[in-house]
This record gives sequence, structure tokens and C-alpha cells, in this order.
Amino acid sequence: MGYKSIFRPDLFEGQSIIVTGGGSGIGRCTAHELVSLGAKVALVGRSMDKLETVKAEIEQSGGTATCHSCDIRDEEKVKETVADILKAHGRIDGLVNNAGGQFPAPLESISQNGWDAVVRNNLTGGFLVARECFTQWMKENGGSIVNIVADMWSSMPGMGHSGAARKGMLSFTETAAVEWACAGVRVNAVAPGWIMSSGMDTYPDWFQVKLKELASHNPAKRMGTESETSAAIVFLLSEAAAFISGDCIRVDGAAPNARLHWPLPDHNNNESFDGFHLAVTPKIFQDNE
Repeated sequence: MGYKSIFRPDLFEGQSIIVTGGGSGIGRCTAHELVSLGAKVALVGRSMDKLETVKAEIEQSGGTATCHSCDIRDEEKVKETVADILKAHGRIDGLVNNAGGQFPAPLESISQNGWDAVVRNNLTGGFLVARECFTQWMKENGGSIVNIVADMWSSMPGMGHSGAARKGMLSFTETAAVEWACAGVRVNAVAPGWIMSSGMDTYPDWFQVKLKELASHNPAKRMGTESETSAAIVFLLSEAAAFISGDCIRVDGAAPNARLHWPLPDHNNNESFDGFHLAVTPKIFQDNE
């Protein structure tokens, strides 16, 4: 059994696409879907062990992937990594700018080092990777970039550093879409809401308690899946989105639109889509299955 994508199997035949943060979570899922649609993927991340594991999964499914260890906050390393990918693949048709990270904390307890680390992860690093893909290949050959942001529309209490960085990435997306359009490059974003992903297991216990309550505050009355996020990314990379640039697709079950004056009755009327054959439920939710 392979990935059950809703898109046609040859959608990205002959294309090479970079997926940063490809060793786990949404990045891993998206890499699998892209490969199932004919793409060769370049997996980028800091942990080579994780990347090699995903590469082995992809090869077992009959696909092709390469692994590239890179701290996206390091400008020179990013330049070298994009150059290495070009040597290995010969082209860069798409970039899924997915790598990032944050930790829960109120603003008053975030140090400058903590703030800088999250902003560099979720904003500066994504800019560096996109810039190098553009200058080293896409400026002369076109391409598509999808930046992964977050549900930061009504602020991000408890993760203010990430919210500021993600909104910055959205502004970068809108600006790059204008500046790079003449080169045939489209730049869009996907904003996942609360997605059932392995990253949730990394949060401290007090925050995991809050995670378990999130579905009750969502109009859809559930969490999202990695596959639902990947589907939005794949669409924006595809030729069907040829006239879409500078935009952002929310994958959040309308959570930012919920209002205190409007009730959210319990229901089971929003069925999830999960086409990822290797998806694993985060440990904190497994006791609810």
C-alpha cells in the first residue's frame, strides 16, 4: 500500500522538489506524497538519521530521494546545500519551506536568545533557503515556492515569538510573489492549524494538556491531519495553481473564525482525510483511540 493522494500519479513527473524539515511531521508526509506523484525529492534537515529513515521509506515505496544535512539558519551552509542539491538533481522545480520550530512560553519569560532562535528558525532560515533556490536556479528557470506558516491570525498567546516570525514569513511570501513573478516564480503559503503531527509529542506536559482540549474549540470539532496539509501544499506547487501567487491557504477547520457569541455544538460531521500510509498518531492522542 502506498500514499493515497487525490492528485494524478504523474503530476510532478521529471520534477525535483526540496522539502525542508523533511525528516518528520508535515515535511515527511509531503515528501511521500510528492514522490507518489512522480517527483524526486531533496530532504533537508538537521538530523541526518531522520532524513535517512524517510529516504528509506520512500525508496521502499519505489521513489527517489536524497538527504542533505543543513541548519537553515546558517547562510553559508544554505548556499552550499542548495548548490549540492543542484549537483545531485540538476534542477529545482519546487521548494516546500517547511523547516521550523518553537517552544511554548509567555512573552515575559522568553529570553533574547530564545526569541532570536525561533525567529531565525521560522523566518530568517526560510528566507535564506528561498533566496538561494531563486538565485541559483529559479531566476532563470521559474519554479514554485510554498512557505509553511501557522494559525497566527488572531495572535499566538503562549508562542509570541513564533507568531511574529510566521507573520513575517507571510509578508515575505507576498513580497517575493511580486518581485519574482517576472522570473516565472510563484510564491505562496500554507497555514496549518492544529494538526495531528509527531511534533506535538515534543511539547511539555502542561502544554500537552491544552492540546487535548483544542478540538472542542474548533468548529470542525477535530484536529487536522498531515495529509490535509500536504494536499494544500501539493495543489499550490501544481500547474492547477498557475495563477495563484502571494496567497495563503489556511488548513485549520475555521478555528480563527470562531467567536465567543456563537455556539460550537458537538458533532461528527467533518470527516478527516488521511492518505498517508505511514501516518502515526501522536502519543498524547493514542489513549483516545
